[in-house]
Amino acid sequence: MKTLTVFILCGGKSSRIQSEKGLVLFQEKPFIEHIIQAILPITNHIKLITASKEYDYLDYEKIPDLIEEKGPLGGIYTALSHSETEFNLILSCDIPLISTELLEELISKHTSEAGITVFASESKTHPLIGIYSKEIVPIIKSAIDSNELRMMDLLAKVPHQIINIGESENYHLTNVNSPDELDDLNINSI
Repeated sequence: MKTLTVFILCGGKSSRIQSEKGLVLFQEKPFIEHIIQAILPITNHIKLITASKEYDYLDYEKIPDLIEEKGPLGGIYTALSHSETEFNLILSCDIPLISTELLEELISKHTSEAGITVFASESKTHPLIGIYSKEIVPIIKSAIDSNELRMMDLLAKVPHQIINIGESENYHLTNVNSPDELDDLNINSI
């Protein structure tokens, strides 16, 4: 893959965590900084999908959603609409355990025929850690216009590629959605 842009979907305030999700602390560092640290060995072409000024301390371009209140699909639509590269790495902001090695595996195994490439185990698919082609923008726009916002529905509509992982690898792709999940993560990472 020649060029790649990375977009981190910063979302908004999490109703369950009660703060900006990407700025929740894990091991004394915001989630988003853990993610950026995993990306930097691959590329420094990183953009944040957010309208929040709370991310202004980071020296990356911030892009507000083109269509608000459409969840992750709206963030992906915004990212791909602003992208100047055919392939784009899309990451949610709540995956502090992601590693450079897993991202490199995703990138190296992606085939250009796939509109989307994501990881999946037997029990879980991870649509918010994926390679997304700019060519699927019209499909995403149609889904948003129809208010069909489920990520798994998008996968079903697009030629996609699944990279199978073992159940134990799900841990590194864990997204944290609640204070209890954050507590579990802190306990398990000691």
